[in-house]
Amino acid sequence: MSDPRPTADPTRSFAGDPFLAPGDGWVGVSPRLATVRRISVVGPAVLIAAAITVAVAVMASPAWAFVAVVASVAVVSWLTWLIGRQVRAVGYCLRSDDLLVVSGIAFRRLVVVPFGRMQLVDVTRGPIDRHFGLASVQLHTAAATSDASIPGLTPGEAAALRDRLASLGEQRSAGL
Repeated sequence: MSDPRPTADPTRSFAGDPFLAPGDGWVGVSPRLATVRRISVVGPAVLIAAAITVAVAVMASPAWAFVAVVASVAVVSWLTWLIGRQVRAVGYCLRSDDLLVVSGIAFRRLVVVPFGRMQLVDVTRGPIDRHFGLASVQLHTAAATSDASIPGLTPGEAAALRDRLASLGEQRSAGL
């Protein structure tokens, strides 16, 4: 089965807007990451909204309880939509000398990690990630501000990326 996500051309660079996709584009993360994040964020939000609604219903009139229900539904709906947008904004691109990781909607973030600066590549999977068949790749460098994380990868993709990054990191750091 082929991956529907776009692949990046690491030999092409980009000029001007750093968030424009180099080559064929950013490699996106799995849409299942949105489900994992919704469970982590929307689940507790629903519980908090229900508690607030019950408290309002007990302390105030039924009209205020209705307002609390409508506000709770609006907030939970907005969170559900926002999480989907945030997940679609995460991507990475392997180029010849570095890895680009982009994320964020309102406040976009682009991290460029040169292969020669990588010290450690972690692959992690929490219990919810394992249930949904996801993993995260975490890159560590000498500078803490240039660490990058790529969540929402399939385990096979995460392992392949880990091996490739480790190999490229060893090749680039050998000349130091």
